[in-house]
Amino acid sequence: MTRASTDGGTPARSTRAAAGEIIAATDRICAEHLDAEYAELCRKLIGKLARKRPSPLVRGEPRVWVGAVIYTVGMVNFLFDKTQRPHMTTDALAKVAGAAKSTLSRKSQAICDLFRILPMDPELCRRELLADNPLAWMIEVNGFIVDARMLPAEVQAEARRRGLIPDLRSTSSSRAGRTEGPA
Repeated sequence: MTRASTDGGTPARSTRAAAGEIIAATDRICAEHLDAEYAELCRKLIGKLARKRPSPLVRGEPRVWVGAVIYTVGMVNFLFDKTQRPHMTTDALAKVAGAAKSTLSRKSQAICDLFRILPMDPELCRRELLADNPLAWMIEVNGFIVDARMLPAEVQAEARRRGLIPDLRSTSSSRAGRTEGPA
C-alpha cells in the first residue's frame, strides 16, 4: 500500500492514479458534451480533492467521482439551467457518468461541504460568468468589504496582481461588445 504524502503538496501514488483516471473520464465527457473550460475547471477541482488528506478519491467508484465533479462544477456555473450554454440535464449527466443522479447529487453535496463551494464560487466559475459575479470582486480594504470594480484603477491593478480579483483582460473572447471587467 502506498503511503500518502504528509507535506500537503504532491498527492500519493494511489491518489495520483485515481485522480488520473477521473481526469481522463471528465476530459472525455467535457469534450463530448460540454467544452474545454469545463474540463479545466473539473481538473482544478479534482486536483483539490487529490491534495486533501486523506484524499477521498481513493474511496468509492471513479464513475461516481467523475459525475460528482462535473455536477459540482455544473452547479457553480448553472449547467442545469436550460438558458445557459453549454447546458446539460442532470438525467443526461447521470447517464453519461453511469451513476444515479441521486448518488451524484449526494457526492456533489459532500464535495461542496468539504470545500465550502457555493453557486457562482469564483474559484470554479467560468470566465464568461466571472465579469458579472459579485463574489469575484469583493475584497477587504481597511476592514471593509468593497466591490473592487468601484476602486481606483491602481488599487484594482494591485488586487489583480495579488490574485484577489480575476484578470479578465487577458482573455481573447469578448461578450457582445461588453468590457471584460474593470480597468
